[in-house]
Amino acid sequence: MSKVASVKEAVKETLVGSEEPEQISTPTKARFVRYAIKDAETGESYLGPEEFVNAVAPPSEDFHKIKREQYSILFNIADRKGQGKVTLADWGYFENLLSKPDAEYEIAFRIFDVDRLGSVKYDDFRKLYELNKGPENIPFDWDSEWARMHIGSKTKHHLDYSQFAQMLRGLQDERVRQAFQYLDKDGDGYIEPEEFQRIINETSRHKLSDHLLENLQTLCNISQGSKVSYANVRAFQNVIKEMDLVELIVRQACSKSKDGKITRTEFLNQASKITRFSLFTPMEADILFHFASLDEPSGRLGLKDFAKVLDPSWRSRVGDDASRAVAATKTKTQQFLSQSLESAYGFALGSIAGAFGAFMVYPIDLVKTRMQNQRGANPGQRLYNNSIDCFKKVVRNEGFRGLYSGVLPQLVGVAPEKAIKLTVNDLVRKQFTDKNGNIHWAAELVAGGTAGGCQVVFTNPLEIVKIRLQVQGEVAKSVEGAPRRSAMWIIRNLGLVGLYKGASACLLRDVPFSAIYFPTYSHLKKDLFGESQTKKLGILQLLTAGAIAGMPAAYLTTPCDVIKTRLQVEARKGDTQYTGLRHAAKTIWKEEGFRAFFKGGPARIFRSSPQFGFTLAAYELLQTSLPYPGNKPEAKSVTSTLREKTSETPFYRSRNALKILLDFDENFGRVPLGPNEKGWKALPGWMANSGVKSA
Repeated sequence: MSKVASVKEAVKETLVGSEEPEQISTPTKARFVRYAIKDAETGESYLGPEEFVNAVAPPSEDFHKIKREQYSILFNIADRKGQGKVTLADWGYFENLLSKPDAEYEIAFRIFDVDRLGSVKYDDFRKLYELNKGPENIPFDWDSEWARMHIGSKTKHHLDYSQFAQMLRGLQDERVRQAFQYLDKDGDGYIEPEEFQRIINETSRHKLSDHLLENLQTLCNISQGSKVSYANVRAFQNVIKEMDLVELIVRQACSKSKDGKITRTEFLNQASKITRFSLFTPMEADILFHFASLDEPSGRLGLKDFAKVLDPSWRSRVGDDASRAVAATKTKTQQFLSQSLESAYGFALGSIAGAFGAFMVYPIDLVKTRMQNQRGANPGQRLYNNSIDCFKKVVRNEGFRGLYSGVLPQLVGVAPEKAIKLTVNDLVRKQFTDKNGNIHWAAELVAGGTAGGCQVVFTNPLEIVKIRLQVQGEVAKSVEGAPRRSAMWIIRNLGLVGLYKGASACLLRDVPFSAIYFPTYSHLKKDLFGESQTKKLGILQLLTAGAIAGMPAAYLTTPCDVIKTRLQVEARKGDTQYTGLRHAAKTIWKEEGFRAFFKGGPARIFRSSPQFGFTLAAYELLQTSLPYPGNKPEAKSVTSTLREKTSETPFYRSRNALKILLDFDENFGRVPLGPNEKGWKALPGWMANSGVKSA
């Protein structure tokens, strides 16, 4: 018997290592001292089960996937003598074990190697599994052909470390296969999406993000049927098993892309370069891109999109529990006030940006007005030959400041004008948009036209004052002693009714302008540049889309703008007095011809396109430089979206070890409370109370 005991001790020492580690690093000692307590009798520092959990799983870490009490499983590995406490030497041994490249598998092996002799007995293995499995979970057959091939015959019935590790490598696949077969009652090779969700929740919840878990039922959408095939399940399993490789491929492919986005084809091309053969099948690529682009299907995805799939710590809810609790205690009045202040702040930034855009293109707008107001069919009757000639003569006759005649009303009125237009367009579009985010082109026209019609309330008074100020410079030059009027004088002289002179023409211009502009702008962003909820366009792309959309909208509505200008400008002595919209159109056609309706058309194009560009650029810059107080700034680089998995602390390797153990069952390490109670409890000494006894 003494020889047998000596052999056991020798094997134990070989497997476990020496009693006292050769070296214990300073960080290791510091972590131990931070959480250790002292024995009242001996004065020796040690970690009890609770202190051990505090050391390997600090409360500040994320436990919404693997429960904190489940880390108590590891206490039995560190407590080598089974005394219910972990000494400094034990802690040094445990951290040294975590530093091994195969630490996760070795920890799992030591959990089941009850005798610590370098092998796992089938009886011990089966008892520990039965103790830790959930009562309502899908059953697993340990007498299956797969299990018998790994465990061996009845005469052998044990596994060494290499065999045990290899068995764990395929355990989850076998659990999924058996679960699929168990739920496929008809034997037709298909299960319901809800059943697939149950399988993944029981086998892989601890490894997957909230985004994946909440959308598992959508897996059936990658095929034409409404059920999930076994091929779908296996493809899904292959993707989640190779998450680290998928992330490597995605990172490298995105780094080579100009916009940081990749397509399914680019992913597969990069995968073929990294791996020796085509590791990922087309179905597996489809599954990856399906879950990464669920918010809004997009052909091009970036790291931010893939993080929802690849990062298991990704959460669907923004913010931590504390911030949500504080938000929940706010009264409705406080929430309304907060939202109102943030909206007002955004409105203020938009007003500043709108005023900046209007100011930058105002000289073009003035030239456009002068050209449209110019009458006479013969060249000898015209004051200006073209837009460039108009610009030169304004500067020569009125100075550089003449280019900004009437700019103040424009700056004052541009804020409510833009706010109403954008708000109404968004509201109407939402009413006609279905659950999938689709909207019919006719509804887009209605939304844009409605927005243009509503803005006339502010636009018309603004336009008539601005136009009269813009043309009075040339009147002063041509008419001796003509007084210069201020904006307030014009407002008082016109009165409320006069401010809406030409409103019908203004309506006729703004409704089609917005009906053309907004749908064109939306489709350019979406169809040309691929904008979606998962892809944010850059400033240059937005400027280009806005400029292109403004060209047809501005030029095609020029006839209405010409009529509006003629109606709103104060007629000079000898000029035809227009009585209304129809009279103005007929008279212009008769006296000046069809081409007169497109006077100032190029100037309108050159004004509308850059105006939106300047406005947008200013708005983006203001949002970046002056974010709303309290809002967290966005990450500077999407490359930091996926969290790093390496750390010098024992928490991360301990968590990875638990992930392998939870492949047995999601409740591994959480002992049922009892037959009359519901729930689970952590039991650090679970092996001692499990009926599994050392030899």
